[in-house]
Amino acid sequence: MDNATIKTDIAVFCFNPFQENTYIIAHPNKECWIIDPGCYTLQEQKILIHHIEKNELKPTKLINTHCHLDHIYGNKFIADEFQVELGIHEKELPILERAAIGARMFGAKIPEACAPSYFLDEKDIITLGEINFKILFTPGHSPGSICFYNETENYAIVGDVLFQGSIGRTDLPGGDYDTLIKSIKTKLMTLPDNTIIYNGHGISTSIGDERKHNPFLR
Repeated sequence: MDNATIKTDIAVFCFNPFQENTYIIAHPNKECWIIDPGCYTLQEQKILIHHIEKNELKPTKLINTHCHLDHIYGNKFIADEFQVELGIHEKELPILERAAIGARMFGAKIPEACAPSYFLDEKDIITLGEINFKILFTPGHSPGSICFYNETENYAIVGDVLFQGSIGRTDLPGGDYDTLIKSIKTKLMTLPDNTIIYNGHGISTSIGDERKHNPFLR
């Protein structure tokens, strides 16, 4: 199959009290990745399962853009349900290990512990079917934030690095404003203007729109 004809399917679910975006990226061969599963309740778990079963998908990867608690609530559930291993950037491990502290700070439920089985880094290329995703190391919102860039189809899953008209917060442990701005300008703003940005909260945007209108990037 020619890569140019492949269209991965992107399903987004808004979960948990933080209104976090959970992504399922599916290849036509039914292989799929679950990125940042934020399912907080049994009902949200059922919604995710229903989508996977309805579309006869086979989860093969569980990955986090970063490990703030709103992005990891479903890690243990997904890992157990589909026997998939968790992948994160190594610099996110301290954030993952402090999830209970973060939950208490926000008065939220403590996520079930789920240890990573492997680490992802910028030198890595991960493959969904025949489609390559480049890993972009984009610290600032958190110390090990990474983005997943599909150059073939011009989109990137960016977690909380960049939003429509805004950027990720930098006041949480491991955050740094100057580092985040540098990450955005050197890793994301170098992508083509028509690159669609799927972020961790809110609606998607594009590199071109953010280049023109984002007040933090002027």
